[in-house]
Amino acid sequence: MEAGILPLELWRMILAYLPLPDLGRCSLVCRAWYELILSLDRTRWRQLYLGYTECRHPNWPNQPDVEPESWREAFKQHYLASKMWTKNAAILETSVCFSLFRRRRTRRTLSVGPGHEFHSLGSALAMSSLFDRILLFPGLHEEQGEIILKVPVEIVGHGKLGEVALLASIDQQCSTTRLCNLVFMPAWFSPFMFKTTSGHVQFDNCNFENGHIQVHGPGTCQVKFCTFKNTHVFLHNVPLCVLENCEFVGSENNSVTVEGHPSSENNWAYTHLLGLIRSSPGVLPTEDSDSLMSLDLESRDQAWSPRTCGIVIEGSQSPTSPAAGSPKAGSQEAEVGSDGERVARTPDSSDGGLSPSGEDEDEDQLTYRLSYQVQGPRPVLGGSFLGPPLPGASIQLPSCLVLNSLHQELQKDREAMALASSVQGCLIRKCLFRDGKGGVFVCSYGRAKMEGNIFRNLTYAVRCIHNSKIIMLRNHIHHCRASGIFLRLEGGGLIAGNNIYDNAEAGVDIRKKSNPLILCNQIHHGLRSGIVVLGNGKGIIRNNQIFSNKEAGIYILYHGNPVVSRNHIFKGSAAGIAVNENGRGLITENVIRENQWGGVDIRRGGVPILRSNLICFGYSDGVVVGDEGKGLLEGNTIYANKGCGVWMMSSSLPHVTSNHVSYNGLYGVAVFSQKDGSGESPGGHGAQENFGEDGDATLWETELEKDDDLLRRPITAALVESNTVNHNGASGLYVQSSEVLHVITNVIHANGDRGITVAQSSQLTRVANNSISCNHQSGVKVEAQCKVEFRGNGIYDNRGHGIITKGDSTVIENDIIGNRGSGLQLLPTSDTKNNLAQDLVCSRCLMERSLASGPWHPLFPVYLE
Repeated sequence: MEAGILPLELWRMILAYLPLPDLGRCSLVCRAWYELILSLDRTRWRQLYLGYTECRHPNWPNQPDVEPESWREAFKQHYLASKMWTKNAAILETSVCFSLFRRRRTRRTLSVGPGHEFHSLGSALAMSSLFDRILLFPGLHEEQGEIILKVPVEIVGHGKLGEVALLASIDQQCSTTRLCNLVFMPAWFSPFMFKTTSGHVQFDNCNFENGHIQVHGPGTCQVKFCTFKNTHVFLHNVPLCVLENCEFVGSENNSVTVEGHPSSENNWAYTHLLGLIRSSPGVLPTEDSDSLMSLDLESRDQAWSPRTCGIVIEGSQSPTSPAAGSPKAGSQEAEVGSDGERVARTPDSSDGGLSPSGEDEDEDQLTYRLSYQVQGPRPVLGGSFLGPPLPGASIQLPSCLVLNSLHQELQKDREAMALASSVQGCLIRKCLFRDGKGGVFVCSYGRAKMEGNIFRNLTYAVRCIHNSKIIMLRNHIHHCRASGIFLRLEGGGLIAGNNIYDNAEAGVDIRKKSNPLILCNQIHHGLRSGIVVLGNGKGIIRNNQIFSNKEAGIYILYHGNPVVSRNHIFKGSAAGIAVNENGRGLITENVIRENQWGGVDIRRGGVPILRSNLICFGYSDGVVVGDEGKGLLEGNTIYANKGCGVWMMSSSLPHVTSNHVSYNGLYGVAVFSQKDGSGESPGGHGAQENFGEDGDATLWETELEKDDDLLRRPITAALVESNTVNHNGASGLYVQSSEVLHVITNVIHANGDRGITVAQSSQLTRVANNSISCNHQSGVKVEAQCKVEFRGNGIYDNRGHGIITKGDSTVIENDIIGNRGSGLQLLPTSDTKNNLAQDLVCSRCLMERSLASGPWHPLFPVYLE
């Protein structure tokens, strides 16, 4: 018979009346009929699935309003699951001689209930044979003694779920059992509703209330479409258990406890369950479906435009040079800057660069002109140099900083892929945990894998302790009253692709040598920090989005030592990353932006390594180092923060090297380092506290272990070395310190005030081999009673004097050329040791002014006031 004789719509109406066996027979007629049966997916197959009393919606309980991809496939899976519990089950045989007395294999149906064959479950079990079906009719079935299952049976409730209640304590001692469509409640004499130590049990579409379930290895279990109300599931040493599409509500303790290393001894169902897990669709991401990391990065493929320094070099002139359109030197007006220093008024330019000479120099004057080149800013972050931020413009990140998807990260990291694909211990998939104390507790070398679950309104979602391992993929964890995920005592595993938000404590809390891999998660809107690492906790935190948390996005303290790389940490109400109380960590290649406090906040003995991070658009400072903070800041781009680029204070001794500090609202680098703590920020850069639920700081002191870190150099003095500090709103470097400071080989260029200001320096501040150019006032100013040594610096084209000094200054072997004021101005209180025979000072126009304005050295343009 051809399917094309009648219209398809009419065929579908006819076939809608066929029962399941007839639909199967029709699909075997031919290809056209097979496709016709498949086309009934949203009609007949949906009707068959929902009409089956043992079925719930395929996406229950998390997404019951979302239809499955195929109702026919969902019905097939559920139908096969009802038969799988007998698959490969061995028939019990005591010996060959008793094989003639073996129970019959033919299955029977035994009815239990008023007016039926048996009045109690116990009496039916006494007469049951292998794999018989025991049908419990509506009503309350209460057993007065413990029921021991010695032969495999199937116990099914007849009618709608909730009509058959069973008050019993069942001990399974056979190879396999299936229980379906029942409401379990504990008997009066025991809180355990069901337990097994060796066999396989399958629960389908059941409700469990106010009791316990226990499975001990090598026993296994498969639980689908069940509800657990104030019920605790104990899994001890289980080699493999599966909990799918279940709901856990109102637990007074943990909903699921996974304890002990998975048993090496396996029962008959282990291979069956393993094959079922691998064949069923999971939640591992694919390249097409992975959309987790698509959040909020506007115009992400666009990079910042490069900027260059327009400087006129001997014998050439750049078309973008300010000198090309500037008035003659003789027509420039002089203005008085702060502290009475004269600053030449010149047309504004984008980089503050100035021509060293006018256009009308005569030949005699040209003979005194020296060839030189101002050292401009060095490119960082893959060669992209950041231009000035545009007011109101959206944030644009270079394409090299876009986060990878979870699929891409797993493809790159074989170890992470192996973890994500592994199955051992307990698999919890597509379940809902809500309105209780705890979700999943994994302890004592336990193993658990959680995929696609929802944890909400709990005290905590997941705890992993005592050398246990968890694998968490694409779960939603929110509105917990404490931390979402808590690891301690060498817990570990993989936490990837999860959405963790609105928790009262940290989203992820890592303590006491725990070392997880945290990959491609969204951790946001927490009432405290996003991730906390403390008490010798470790971990690899990579490729996450951490945003809009009330406290630090990542908080490291008490010898916490994680590796934090390629994360986006933004829009937090406090610091992006806070390192406190002897915390450490390797922090590399992160984008830290738009945070209310410092992008990175290092205090109280924190010693992190910050390398190649982009710290930008913060509402305060880029990096704050205070309260005896230390560490290495290397190769970072600190850009467009409203405060300072780097703020160092309170006896902090960091090494700041090879960073690009530009377009910040205040100082590029500010040093307010006081031994007595008097140099704290007047703006109140306060430290935050976040010790979590285990008490105050003193509890950790006896548990800390100090490890040697070969990456860190001995720290004896603060060091600012080889940085590019340009286009900041105030001075490039501001020093008010009572400790030794070394400023070496930096480029300090085109800042809104002076290049370097030394306001206080009771100990020696050494400034050597720096390029200080094109700043809007003088190159360097040293206040009274400051001890500063200048050696080998190039001070070029600043709009004020080259060096102004009132203090105890040593000036040796510097090039001071092309500045709009004098080369070196010595104010009355200065005590300057100046080896002029070794210094090169050249400033033609200011030499002319000095003839009329005051005494000056006959050979060099030095003011002596």
